[in-house]
Amino acid sequence: MAATAHEGLDKLTMNGAPHDSVAGKTDGPKPTAESSNHGDSDDEHEEGAGVARYCYTLTAPAAETETATTATKKKKKRKPKKKKASSASTGQTSPPRVLVSQLFPNDTYPEGESVPYVNENAYRTTNEEKRHLDRMQHDFLTDYRQAAEVHRQVRRWAKQHIQPGQTLMEIAEGIEDGVRALTGHAGLEEGDNLIAGMGFPTGLSLNNCAAHYTPNAGNKIVLAHQDVMKVDFGVHVNGRILDSAFTVTFDPVYDNLLAAVRDATNAGIREAGIDVRMSDIGSAIQEAMESYEVEIRGTTFPVKAVRNLNGHSIEPYSIHGLKSVPIVKGGDQTKMEEGETFAIETFGSTGRGFVREDMETSHYAKRTEAPNVSLRLSSAKSLLNTINKNFGTLPFCRRYLDRLGQAKYLLGVDHMLTVSVSVPVLTQLNNLVSSGIVEAYPPLCDVKGSYTAQFEHTILLRPTVKEVVSRGDDY
Repeated sequence: MAATAHEGLDKLTMNGAPHDSVAGKTDGPKPTAESSNHGDSDDEHEEGAGVARYCYTLTAPAAETETATTATKKKKKRKPKKKKASSASTGQTSPPRVLVSQLFPNDTYPEGESVPYVNENAYRTTNEEKRHLDRMQHDFLTDYRQAAEVHRQVRRWAKQHIQPGQTLMEIAEGIEDGVRALTGHAGLEEGDNLIAGMGFPTGLSLNNCAAHYTPNAGNKIVLAHQDVMKVDFGVHVNGRILDSAFTVTFDPVYDNLLAAVRDATNAGIREAGIDVRMSDIGSAIQEAMESYEVEIRGTTFPVKAVRNLNGHSIEPYSIHGLKSVPIVKGGDQTKMEEGETFAIETFGSTGRGFVREDMETSHYAKRTEAPNVSLRLSSAKSLLNTINKNFGTLPFCRRYLDRLGQAKYLLGVDHMLTVSVSVPVLTQLNNLVSSGIVEAYPPLCDVKGSYTAQFEHTILLRPTVKEVVSRGDDY
């Protein structure tokens, strides 16, 4: 879901917003609401195949009997073309509401893209000890693959239905309703969201905003045809968080911007692996990203890697682990290690390639090592109790508190306190933030008028193979 910022930003862990684009190479289709309808591709091939099956060669009139016999034989040989098996053809509804556990009995969820290790790690593929360690990860892999399948099915539906004219609130709630339905956890009962559901709030960052933006209650923003929207949402099963993101556009002028970022993310995935240094991954990402430029309304822009946004390791119930994956070259000699999970995400911009905090905050998360402090407001204590029981250290947003009935979390001081000029009027959330218990994650934006794009995948560094668990037929 998130991106970790450094240079000038000490905190960072989720999604953000805007930027202006550039022209250059174009490889691969852009994921738009129009072009990303992957469910249509098989049908189109099917229709074409049907035309071919019903074309046969006419013979000379003199051999009418033989011709009829031949045509009959050909008809007998015709067999309906089988469709490629996919989650879309297993009975999912639109909008998605069928549990993926029903679509994949016995927890037989699809594996992600498996990439063999190379060079000094090539032995891992057949090494019996490593294969034994791999088999011991059954529950871990099952949880991640289930989360990945939920993400694929929900984003497939989202790409087909996101259109200009929809509000950001409609889009966010549509995605989140799908995730909760497919995992079977609505998150309304105490502790239910800790079993499975949203790994973090749906980021819908527009244009120059790169990350950490989701609509708060009352938000009336409507998606426009000229917008560039980053769609970043997470799914978790038993605390195993699947983090993946894509960018939606409707105007082909942004194609090269999306191509640059998609290419850069794939470059980072290719470079990543056990014993690989972070600096090498960042260098590969930047080289791929900045080989592009994009022309927007007559002006050509170089695509810049956003240097203070990074990928990150993922820990149980913690979207940002201790390791960061840079997207520009640098001197970080930290290595990836066996058994780790990483979000490889890249951000490209037509602006400065540097983001700053801006706009109203919507994303929050309890700190993994929150200090044990005494809270003055009893209402803040109550809110913290709600956060602990429903989210733990999973990120949440204001809308999630709204649906749990925490309507007064933005009100002033506790009514039990005697208000005086020496007692500042604090909100419950701000009280938790100022106490260092909860971290606030404001939207992260490049300069106004610029455009940013994002693509992201989750990779598992298994003992025997690197698995791009969130990979789909779309990106």
